[in-house]
Amino acid sequence: PYMIVFMNKCDMVDDEELLELVEMEVRELLTEYEFPGDDLPVIQGSALKALEGDPVWEAKIIELAEALDNYIPEPERDVDKPFILPIEDVFSISGRGTVVTGRVEQGIVKVGEEVEIVGIKDTVKTTCTGVEMFRKLLDEGRAGENVGVLLRGTKREDVERGQVLAKPGSI
Repeated sequence: PYMIVFMNKCDMVDDEELLELVEMEVRELLTEYEFPGDDLPVIQGSALKALEGDPVWEAKIIELAEALDNYIPEPERDVDKPFILPIEDVFSISGRGTVVTGRVEQGIVKVGEEVEIVGIKDTVKTTCTGVEMFRKLLDEGRAGENVGVLLRGTKREDVERGQVLAKPGSI
């Protein structure tokens, strides 16, 4: 497991030695529970002072972001396998059609591709006419992403939670 520690509210402590002592105790506690306490980044900062624009504490937030970029590896995604998205929710958007949402387990779905709705009911073929993630329209949805997929000609009542959106013939 990968972890980064951010010790917040350090602006409220005047004694530098006390902060060092707390950091040592945090590292010892992490080591006791079989985390790499001596190796992982520990950043001392103040989120409030950074938000208020204090350049010393803003630099600590930048240091935290750099630690996230450098220390936490990017998760491996199964983009080479056939597309599969377990359906978590279904919405009807007037004038647009039916949207299914969920986390893409593997593969990639692109706008314009044919997909199947599999499970519970009879398998139905449809076409992906849009992919959206956090209110942004995308050209594709990739493994590991939570997306909404707009389906052509599919009625809300024809799809339900628990079904799977998949590449045709893959399930």
